[in-house]
Amino acid sequence: MGFFKPTCPVGEIERLWVEEMLSWCATQFGPRTLRTPVIVPTSDFFPDAYSGTEPEVRSLVERVSGYMGVRRDRVVVEVDTDGDVLPDDVAFLEGSAQGEAGHYRLERGRAVVSLSMSQMRSPVALVATVAHELAHERLLGEDRIAPDRHDGEQLTDLVTVYLGLGVFNANAAFQFSQSRHGWRSERLGYLSQPMFGYALACWSVMRGDPRPLWAEHLGTNPRVYMKQGLKYLRANPDRVVGPPGNGMPD
Repeated sequence: MGFFKPTCPVGEIERLWVEEMLSWCATQFGPRTLRTPVIVPTSDFFPDAYSGTEPEVRSLVERVSGYMGVRRDRVVVEVDTDGDVLPDDVAFLEGSAQGEAGHYRLERGRAVVSLSMSQMRSPVALVATVAHELAHERLLGEDRIAPDRHDGEQLTDLVTVYLGLGVFNANAAFQFSQSRHGWRSERLGYLSQPMFGYALACWSVMRGDPRPLWAEHLGTNPRVYMKQGLKYLRANPDRVVGPPGNGMPD
């Protein structure tokens, strides 16, 4: 019988980037961050009802800010409810062709997060967008990276994983929606689902949690990529990054 060595869900360049940047996150944000809860879409973390009103959006931003270690007094939230209203049969929409769902900028020493609600119906998409914009604050607002860094947006997505919101951003990275015209795919963010899956695998090992129960909250694709990544890391324990002492069980 042949032996098939587990393969990484991403290419070599992407693998090296994910591992290196997660190690960088560990030095930037510290190992204590790895002991915080993993944020998942349950009432334990999001107990308030959500119907898309502006006060609910602002409350959600405040909650996610707390989870990601962002000082609430540093963030100004702009909620844009104007623009074309999405039809009811479109559950998810984001991308350059349709306009940005979120935008981050620094203005007079404070972070301004703008959210275009006409581009978002799904609460998952909203949380993922908010997490991405607040990750900008942890990177740019805290002077951790230069504004013109070539992989800045990809690193911003990766920071959502390191700071505990990766389930949302991985699920939102690629989704299908159904309308009367058939099925369509939409993408949110800058990392592919295989990269999110491998990042989540590395991150879970960094946390000393190589068989995480929270993976059940991942969509089918990112969960498959994460499991593939964990098998690869189990076969290649030298790939594990982060604080010493974390590793894969036999």
